[in-house]
Amino acid sequence: MFTGIVEELGEVVAVEDRGEAARLRLRGPRVTADAGHGDSIAVNGVCLTVVETSNGVFTADVMAETLHRSGLGALKAGSPVNLERPMALGGRLDGHLVQGHVDGRGTITARNDKDSGTEITVALPDGLGRYVVEKGSITVDGISLTVVEAGEAHFTVSLIPTTLALTTLGTKQPGDPVNLEVDVLAKYVERLMGAAPTGRETPDGRETLSRGEREGAR
Repeated sequence: MFTGIVEELGEVVAVEDRGEAARLRLRGPRVTADAGHGDSIAVNGVCLTVVETSNGVFTADVMAETLHRSGLGALKAGSPVNLERPMALGGRLDGHLVQGHVDGRGTITARNDKDSGTEITVALPDGLGRYVVEKGSITVDGISLTVVEAGEAHFTVSLIPTTLALTTLGTKQPGDPVNLEVDVLAKYVERLMGAAPTGRETPDGRETLSRGEREGAR
């Protein structure tokens, strides 16, 4: 579990094409300081498993599903990346609950730079708009941000100078893709609010019946 608070702006050292998969080598001295084989590190919001570390560089494998759903497939040597280690149990939750499971790729459609910061507009892929609400949380390239405006197919966020200086969003421009993860709580609420399937057991072990089945059983 992550928080969306980027710890380090790292760099891609090398990308090894493995057919439908890929192996990445990434430089991140801070996040690798206590990392070892099997640990997790979020790369642009994608939870990856560390294969090995050496001199501030770690290696991670990326499967076909991850390459398809996220923007990691577009990375190349020299690309900057947002890096974050998992939250320690009992640590401060400075952002929001982030799984590192990207829901889809959005596209920056507008960027408005101001003296106080920058506002960007991101187009949403189909199906994600219902999970985005004004003043709610969303993860953009691994960064926990607050939604300013939520439309049917887009949202806007405001970026303070610190975020611009310490993350990849400082150089992102209209047309650039970004990884998106919506608030997982919204997805669970939607699932739980759905109608209970008929002929199944509820969590307390009682069998559920549809209205028609209940009437027929009278």
